[in-house]
Amino acid sequence: MSDFFLLISLPYVAMFSLITVTIYRFKSKKFSLSSLSSQFLEKDKLFWGSVPWHMGIGIIFLGHVVAFTMPKLLQALVSKTNILYILEGIGLIAAMFALGGLVVLFLRRLRNARIQAVTSNMDLIILSLLTLQILLGILVATLYRWGAAWAPSTVTPYLWSILSFRPDVSYVASMPLIIKAHIVIAWVIILFMPFSRLIHIFALPLEYITRLPQIVVWNSRRLKEEVIIAQLEAQSRRHFLKSAFGITTGLILLSIGIADKVIPFFRGPSLSAKEKEEMLKNKLEKMKATIKQKELENERLVNEYIYIADLKDLKTDEGLYFTDYSMKPALAFKDERGLPLLYSAKCTHLGCTVTNKVKNGKLLCPCHISHFDVKTGDVLDGPAPKALPTVKFILMDQSQQIVINPDKSKLNEYKVYIIKEGNT
Repeated sequence: MSDFFLLISLPYVAMFSLITVTIYRFKSKKFSLSSLSSQFLEKDKLFWGSVPWHMGIGIIFLGHVVAFTMPKLLQALVSKTNILYILEGIGLIAAMFALGGLVVLFLRRLRNARIQAVTSNMDLIILSLLTLQILLGILVATLYRWGAAWAPSTVTPYLWSILSFRPDVSYVASMPLIIKAHIVIAWVIILFMPFSRLIHIFALPLEYITRLPQIVVWNSRRLKEEVIIAQLEAQSRRHFLKSAFGITTGLILLSIGIADKVIPFFRGPSLSAKEKEEMLKNKLEKMKATIKQKELENERLVNEYIYIADLKDLKTDEGLYFTDYSMKPALAFKDERGLPLLYSAKCTHLGCTVTNKVKNGKLLCPCHISHFDVKTGDVLDGPAPKALPTVKFILMDQSQQIVINPDKSKLNEYKVYIIKEGNT
């Protein structure tokens, strides 16, 4: 429920707020679009805060835009270890710059009486949110390293699902709390952005292109001549910009006019009957998978016990995949005594699926190379922060009675069931 609200409802509320309130302020309160610079009140600390902040956040924003718009290109780049190290290092340094600048700007507003007089509550809220967001970003970069490698296949598809109005939180639902918090705070900042000074990033000074020159000069003949020359140069530039704008507009209209001829050419030929049949088969397979998932969900909703396997069929060197009560993958093994071992197959690092092959008594998470002890589920090495969670189970005999004290001579007759949380 919390994932639905924070990762689906909140994004749409934030985007609605951003669009509607921004348009309202553009239409009704144009003066409020300014960043309302306090440079005239104090400029020394402003320089040491604003410059590193804008430098750092600019680099970070560019990196996030690349990950969002060109994920395949980024994945191809970071497949080379040296480039991955360089990009991660640049991002971390940029985050430190941005954080340092924010701290200076924050202290400047709190400790300078003149600046404090023109500081609103929303200014402090935005500064707090930005500081928290940068801190969370640094924590993600240090605790869950190589975000440039895993974000394009997790966070990017989630964001595209939101923008395409087909929200899918499965990409990020199993991620650690810090990463989720980093995503949620980003949506909160977007929600508050149109009510704050941050709206000035949308206030492009386009009117400067067409407005008459505004030059203040002293009353002298030489300066008047310079004013006339400057006005002529400004008028010439203005004519050039208007001409360029007109030519660009004409090219755009021309492109629209011939789009029905050009687009089919680049789009290529229509699908053949065989290709359409394959597409329909793929859709049918997806529908069957969806139906199967719903059946599993219903089975886990109404049943207190779910059959997994006969104990004799479990192996010590190869796990059996199954779906637990939370609809997540899990693994079933048999230990050296012939009794079941059931673990969640979700790696505790970033939620990748652990392989079911046992090698040297270890289970492997292939995403970021974490190893787990097959006997206990404990972490042996890698970035995983904790052991694989165990899955509750019971044994039943041939008469469907729960076995409290297993008889070693009858182990091959027992069946393994998982049980709901809270049951004993």
